Order: sequence, then structure tokens, then C-alpha cells
Amino acid sequence: MKTNIELVDSPHGEITVYTLVNANGGIVKLSSLGAGILSIVVPDRDGRMADVALGYGNPVDYFYDGPCAGKVPGRYANRIARGHLEIDGKVYQLNINNGPNALHGGPENFAQKIWDCEMAGDSVVFSLESPDGDEHYPGNINARVEYTWTDDNVLKIALGAVSDSKTVVNLTNHCYFNLAGEDSGSVLDHVLQLNCSRWLPTDDTLIPTGEIAPVEGTPMDFLTAKPLGRDIKQDFPALKYGKGYDNCWMIDDADGENVRLCATLSDPRTGRVLNVLTNQPAVQVYTGNWLDGCPESKSGKNYHDYDGVAIECQGAPDAPNHPGFPSQFLDSDGEYRRVIFFEFTTK
Repeated sequence: MKTNIELVDSPHGEITVYTLVNANGGIVKLSSLGAGILSIVVPDRDGRMADVALGYGNPVDYFYDGPCAGKVPGRYANRIARGHLEIDGKVYQLNINNGPNALHGGPENFAQKIWDCEMAGDSVVFSLESPDGDEHYPGNINARVEYTWTDDNVLKIALGAVSDSKTVVNLTNHCYFNLAGEDSGSVLDHVLQLNCSRWLPTDDTLIPTGEIAPVEGTPMDFLTAKPLGRDIKQDFPALKYGKGYDNCWMIDDADGENVRLCATLSDPRTGRVLNVLTNQPAVQVYTGNWLDGCPESKSGKNYHDYDGVAIECQGAPDAPNHPGFPSQFLDSDGEYRRVIFFEFTTK
């Protein structure tokens, strides 16, 4: 593995950018800002290389970007209704930053922080200390994200956290993919398959109702692979609320321990395929419905709505307020440990 390290000045402190090049010329760029992914360069079926991760030309532009491109949000990825969090009878009011709800941990969440970083063998390790009361969450948290880029074009992400008191944790990576290349326009012709027979209906603010519903007979059914755009304009409440897909599916047979294939995304034009594997209980699929207006891209263009799709393996949104959902509580003697593998291949 070839490695290059670059330091970038910003108004908020020095950002460290790592470039990892595997034995086959595949490239991953990572940033200490938000423990984020800046680039993933992989071949198509004819061996042509392209960057398949949406991102910005200036590493500083990742601060406070609306899409949260490539970064690790926290303490709680996705939404918590009205910022209401109750732990052992004590109520915490979290900061509101998404309509009436708390999103991704609040306005000053983990994605806006410059993480400590170091190389550990061929891996890059990012760590962050979040003090008790940060965005009104309880407990002193130490979070850790480790990236490993293999010669087989698999980007392995290990997410971890410990706390000195009971709290909630939900971490993911928020990379947007366009397998035709980040400057190639809409992904609605990409084909997606989900190993998920159930999904979470929501209200119009994208907070789950508590129901875990079958996908059968709805536009949420990706058990058989289909283009992202096939049903996206259907007259269906979930698609109206988010102007496209911005929904959570429960992964079949997830047990919190074993790594399972949850999603396969493919681009018919280039033959690139992304397999997503995880031990997380759920996956949020977001078709980039509000990408217009984000910072200038790395190719010097402006991204538009639906130019990328995020496949975010995570715990369920608002799980602390829904006892029927897999728990995202973390005890003081426990450890949060989750993995996500982005496996790139061709067909």
C-alpha cells in the first residue's frame, strides 16, 4: 500500500488528508474532517479508472455542508424526534437542526469536527473525544473510525465507541456514490437490490411511526434489483415526504454480530458494482434529493439532485423512542462496535 499524507489549513484547524493506493492502482482519499471519505477511484469493466464518490474540490468545503458528504455523523446518525431523548427516566433535550427534529447529532455533530488521526499499519485510524453534554447528549464518549483499503478494492470501515455513562450511539458513513463517476449526472439509472423485506414508514418529517412494514407491493421493494428511478415518482407518501428515497430498511436476519450483504448497487453503463456488507441492523438509502446548492465539486461542476446515492448502514432512526426497534443504547461497561464494507467489483 502506497500512502501520502497532506496537511490543509482551515479556519477551524489543520486538516489531514490521507491518500491510499493499493497494488492495483485503486485509490482512496480520507480526511480528518468528519473522519470522511473524499475519493474512491476504481476501474470499470474495461479497466478505466474513475472517482465514484461525490465530493468537493476544496477539503475545507466539507465544514457544515448540507449533504454531509462522505463524513461520519454522530453521536446519533439520522433523526431523533423533536430532539427528545430519555435514558433511565431522565429526559435530555437535544439540539434541533432538521425541522422539528435532531439530525445526525445536532448542528455541531461529529461530521463538523477535526478528528485525531494516525496510521496503524496500512489502516488509517480517526478518534474523537466528545464530552458529557456535547449537543446535550449524556456521557463522555470516545469514538473511533478505522479505514482499511485492500488490494481487492474493498474499503473496510470499523466504527467504535465507549462511554463513561449510559448514552446512545449510532454511527455510519455518509458517502454518496455514482458508479459512472462523480461527474456523470443522475444515478437514477443505477440498479439497487436490498436484502431487506421490511422498512420503516415515517411521518412527513421523516420520523418513524413505529411500524415495521413489509415492502411487498410498495415502491420500497428492492428485494428484486431495479433502477433507483423506476418507482421514485410514484404517488406514495414516503416518496412525497422526501422528494425521493430517504428511508430506512431493516436488514433481513441482522443479529448485530455477523456481517451480511445488505445492498448491491450497479451501473449498467460502466459495469461497476458496489456490494455493501455490515453487521448493522438497518440501512438508510438516500437518493441525493437535495444536492443542489452544495459546494463546487472536485471536477469543478455543481452537483444536482439525484447525482449520487448514499447507502448508510446504521441503527434505526429514533430508535431510543421506539422500544420495538433494535437498541442503540450504550452502557458504561459496554462497547459499540459496527463494521461497514464497501466492496467494488465489475460485471
